[in-house]
Amino acid sequence: MVVAFDDASERPEHIDTILNGLDRYNPETTTTFEQYVAQQAENQSYDCYANLALLKLYQFNPHLSREETVTTILVKTLTVFPSPDFALCLHLLPPSSLTTSTRTGPDTSSLADAVQKLNVLNNLLSSADYAGFWDTLRSDDLYADLVGDVVGFEELMRVRIAATVSQAMREVERSILEGWLDLRGESFNKFVGDVCGWTVESDGLVKVPPNKENEAKGTIVRENVKFDQFSRIVKRAYEQPA
Repeated sequence: MVVAFDDASERPEHIDTILNGLDRYNPETTTTFEQYVAQQAENQSYDCYANLALLKLYQFNPHLSREETVTTILVKTLTVFPSPDFALCLHLLPPSSLTTSTRTGPDTSSLADAVQKLNVLNNLLSSADYAGFWDTLRSDDLYADLVGDVVGFEELMRVRIAATVSQAMREVERSILEGWLDLRGESFNKFVGDVCGWTVESDGLVKVPPNKENEAKGTIVRENVKFDQFSRIVKRAYEQPA
């Protein structure tokens, strides 16, 4: 089922009223949107349309921008990959935050550093380098600080990775999947069995149930050529060039 871009089932009524009225362009609503972003981080909900509206307000009113809120929005977009939401948010950020600062000292842009870090994670997810994603996430304490405000971030990422895997595969080696999910032993068995509903075989393979995405389907090509069309082609083959 296709979900509308501006749809969010858990969106509060007062947020919906702002988004559908002129107040979405009112700088005074930034605080309300910021509180909503914090709420999304706490209860694992997600509302791209509202978050983009807040980034647009920041774009028009840069003095109101809060780096912590911006990074929280970007982290939330990672939890819904492979959607294009991360790129959509980047296009609303100031150009200074999209390049790595070469300056040192108090003038260095912490937002630019955070955006670059999160962009690395997004690129790894986009290229399906899930093991690299987890290795990079563990490689720097800054990553822990960036994702720390999003409750259940790692669990959300594992669910998204598993959903992506289930769309492309019917079976995968356990050792590979352990790296993709960053889980080992009993925690791996519990997640794969209880959350995903997959089966771990004794030969080291993990079986993924068939679905409309990973099920092989034969393609039947039918050509309906009438006899008179074929006869004209034969006739032209014997015609002398003028």
